[in-house]
Amino acid sequence: MTRFAGGRQAIKPLFTQAPSTTARFVLLALLSVALLAIDHHQGLLEPARQTLSAAVHPVRLIAGLPDQLATLTDQSLTSRRELISENQRLRDRQRIYEARLQRLDALEVENIRLRSLLDSSYELERPVLIAELVAVDLDPFSHLIQIDKGLRDGIHVGQPVIDSDGVIGQVERVSPLTATVRLISDPSHGIPVQVNRNGLRSVAFGTGRINTLTIGSLPNNANIRAGDLLVTSGLGGRFPAGYPVGEVRSVTTNPGREFSRVEVEPLGALGRVQEVLLIERGDAAAAMAVTGEPGPETDDE
Repeated sequence: MTRFAGGRQAIKPLFTQAPSTTARFVLLALLSVALLAIDHHQGLLEPARQTLSAAVHPVRLIAGLPDQLATLTDQSLTSRRELISENQRLRDRQRIYEARLQRLDALEVENIRLRSLLDSSYELERPVLIAELVAVDLDPFSHLIQIDKGLRDGIHVGQPVIDSDGVIGQVERVSPLTATVRLISDPSHGIPVQVNRNGLRSVAFGTGRINTLTIGSLPNNANIRAGDLLVTSGLGGRFPAGYPVGEVRSVTTNPGREFSRVEVEPLGALGRVQEVLLIERGDAAAAMAVTGEPGPETDDE
């Protein structure tokens, strides 16, 4: 019995060794080729393929989200920048056109009267430069603003400054990067004006109040009344003729005085303006600004 048992222990079963790795690879390769051939001819694996494709579709969408979000964000930022830039260009163009249109009323009246004020040609195409405010000083005795244009931009002392509604003031001081503008409401500022209705000339002075100018040199019988539009007369060579200055608010006469008192409401937004236009003057006026002497075509008071 012992021998028999020992003999059974000595007998080893057949096929106890597993297939080699090479054999497994060859078997799987043959199986894959067979499945590919069957699928190519019979389309047996198409349902399984469609099922797997549907199952992994959400994964593909999630994987592609970062790239899509980046593309959409870039397009949105680019569109926003373009819109902002285009909007700024349109706003600048609108201000320039509004400044030119200011003179149409004066031109229409001038053509009706068939006269030429000061032999002026009313140039409508004067070059202008847009500037923004950087500081405001509305002290009762000194109405000054500072703009972000200076010598490097061609700004010069005495250059007229307007906004989309009327005359604002003129350049007082210039530095390389900025310039100081004295408003027409400043108590020390005077601007030659004329009544657009009949050409009556005078000088409007600042009062220290942002909403009031005054004329004190017209006789009591002067042809001026409330509602009259005052425009620049062009005298003095600083301000070109025909730009709106203000509207007559009231005319007060006193028999005991030789002159009437005329109050004028400025048309320019002196206390609210954010951007202004600087007008280039003619060669004669520019020469006077540089040399201090009037040029051949400048009228001096």
